[in-house]
Amino acid sequence: MALEPGADPAEHVRLPQRAHETFTEAGTVQRPVRPVVADSWRRSARADVGPDGTASVELSDGDLGSYRAEHPLARVMPLFRELMGTFASDGEHLLAVCDEHGRLLCVEGHPRTRRQAEWMNFVPGARWAETAVGTNAPGTAVAVDRPVQVFAAEHFIRRVQPWTCAAAPVHDPRTGRVLGAVDITGGDGLAHPHSLGFVQAVARAAESQLALLLPQRPASDTSELSALGRDEALLVGAGRRVRLSRRHSEILVLLSRHPEGLTGDELLCALYEDESVTPVTLRAELARLRRVLGARAAVVAAVPADRAGRVGPGRRGAAAGERGGHRGGAWIHRSVAAGLAGTGGGQAQALDRRRAADGVGHRPRPGPAGGLGTRAVG
Repeated sequence: MALEPGADPAEHVRLPQRAHETFTEAGTVQRPVRPVVADSWRRSARADVGPDGTASVELSDGDLGSYRAEHPLARVMPLFRELMGTFASDGEHLLAVCDEHGRLLCVEGHPRTRRQAEWMNFVPGARWAETAVGTNAPGTAVAVDRPVQVFAAEHFIRRVQPWTCAAAPVHDPRTGRVLGAVDITGGDGLAHPHSLGFVQAVARAAESQLALLLPQRPASDTSELSALGRDEALLVGAGRRVRLSRRHSEILVLLSRHPEGLTGDELLCALYEDESVTPVTLRAELARLRRVLGARAAVVAAVPADRAGRVGPGRRGAAAGERGGHRGGAWIHRSVAAGLAGTGGGQAQALDRRRAADGVGHRPRPGPAGGLGTRAVG
């Protein structure tokens, strides 16, 4: 946030002004500049943004209209207006929405405030990316993928310094990528924490609305598991992104590497080096995993983090990077599971030891279906 609750904005204008002058003249950041602002100033300088520059208009008239209509955020523009329109007009503020490149898709609000904002080219079609105009709430929010509030002289370009703004990124609910940002711009009154919380709430509401507008897909539709080299696997499918725990990551990778299925004993030995661990522990872990997966407890392929492998209905083979293609490095970073230690020899030895201790022969024991697209996982 730009100011602490109860702080007087007028008393704090001079501090960032002096710090900004020092940075533009000497390249050093003085306290009490906030870290998010200091980092943005440095990025702005590296991008050769001048403090006396201005935004350029990249899209206008028909081009802007077509681009805006086709952009994913067009579907939630009515929501933005419903939640923020009255607040912007009554408070003489501006509601602004930018795309993932920092281009302003719309600028709406009090007529007099809009005319004043035209002097700094804060208009639809203008590019307000941090690399173009330096530190500003919508451009910096897109750059760092987090909500940002910028107060007065914290702005990098001088002609923007009479303004204060707060913005929050809006994400695609299916992929998690940044679609753009929603912003509120106006005077010093927006420097208080409620402005940042307000735009955050609006951004989350927009993401929820976008999720509701997603086409419904069958539960058996494609899911993707990115695991190689990660501490925790990432599962993407059915419009959701789920970061799995270490143990759940290991289970899904093991199942995907054995499309023919694993018995309960085999999975137990592949996961736990401690031979005292009982099948009850494994069943409890699988129950927790099924609750996490929900309707997506189906066939999943483990793929390298930088590859796009997918498994859809009916496909049970290994994804790219499996089937002998993986030689070095752990599937799950720092995993100690025997079944993920390269060749799988440790898993076989552990299974032999466990069966010998239990007094049973080396005979596969199919178990009940585990709801994960493989046999005998529970």
